Amino acid sequence: MISRPAIRLQAVVRSGQPGVSAVTRASCLGRRTFSLRPQGSAPGRPVEKLNVDRLSERAQQYHRNRQLFLLSGAVAGAIAFLYTGWKLKEALARNPTRLDSSLPSTDPLASAEAADRKVVVHDDRGHEMVATGNSTVPHFPRTIELPLSSSYASDSSATSTAPTTEYSLVGLGLRSVSFLGIQVYVVGYYVATSDIAALQSTLIKRVNAIATTLVPGERDQLRSALLDPAQGEEIWNELLERGIPARSAFRVVPVRDTDFHHLRDGFVRAIQAKSAAVGDHGDDFGKSVADFRGLFNRGSVPKRKELLLLRDGQGRLSVVYDDGRKAGRQLLGTVEDERISRALWLNYLAGKKVASEPARKSIVEGIMEFVERPVGTVATQVL
Repeated sequence: MISRPAIRLQAVVRSGQPGVSAVTRASCLGRRTFSLRPQGSAPGRPVEKLNVDRLSERAQQYHRNRQLFLLSGAVAGAIAFLYTGWKLKEALARNPTRLDSSLPSTDPLASAEAADRKVVVHDDRGHEMVATGNSTVPHFPRTIELPLSSSYASDSSATSTAPTTEYSLVGLGLRSVSFLGIQVYVVGYYVATSDIAALQSTLIKRVNAIATTLVPGERDQLRSALLDPAQGEEIWNELLERGIPARSAFRVVPVRDTDFHHLRDGFVRAIQAKSAAVGDHGDDFGKSVADFRGLFNRGSVPKRKELLLLRDGQGRLSVVYDDGRKAGRQLLGTVEDERISRALWLNYLAGKKVASEPARKSIVEGIMEFVERPVGTVATQVL
């Protein structure tokens, strides 16, 4: 905006009035030029030219980067969630009955061995149950009552009046097959409660001949020996051949529908794999294997149905099945050859490759609970 004095001087210069010198005109022209500024410009502020295309491109790039960042976070979160679930499943498979202790680390009950104690709950009828870690077969009974194999009837329920023996759970685990880890059944190892003392004493004396219980260092020594493929097989093979424990059983409960032929094939492969360890001496052993195969010439085995493999004091193997009907547990047959049951037991208890590694580890931890107590005190405090 031009000031009023400057306008009057411009008028004087333009009018050419006499008496106005050339110097005055030049001065007025100079002041006019100095006073005039380009239109649309503010004093002291540079002119900024806005590039709308560039601003739009920057905005699009910002939103694109933001979306990529959010997508990366979502993918990373999903991967972390799946990895954590996989690790938890893996840990549960290794020890499905682990109980995390909330006790302070200074408490003697908060040791690593105490953390491995099995979780015992009660069902609606007051029976003690142990968690399996499987949703289809969530629990196994802590104890089961079984009659002698000769008391079973193949076509009636006469066993209801027969005398029974209490068996206590030592350990359990899932059997999985193939690299996909397909779960087949839950298996639990039971020992006649009155026979636990003999097993307990024999294992304690093996580590310390004058001890009645094992201290932590000695228990670690025994644990390492039982988990070692060669030593573990040697220990269990010797015990079973001597009839220790005298009476024991494996309880098999499928977690998916299967059949007797499928179970038979797995058992037969296990027996053949351990044939050298138990002393395969020609045709007699082959005939015993054939007799065992004949016990499984049957149909389907639905999930959650019970199959029992019983070994008595003479090593005789009895196969008992409960289809859930009114008849209850039924004897499928018996194999007299002690080597058959010993080979089948070794398939779960020891060796380089066992039927269920979680079950083998759980059984070993159950043995550790035996040997940490004085001989003869376990019968009423198995778990």
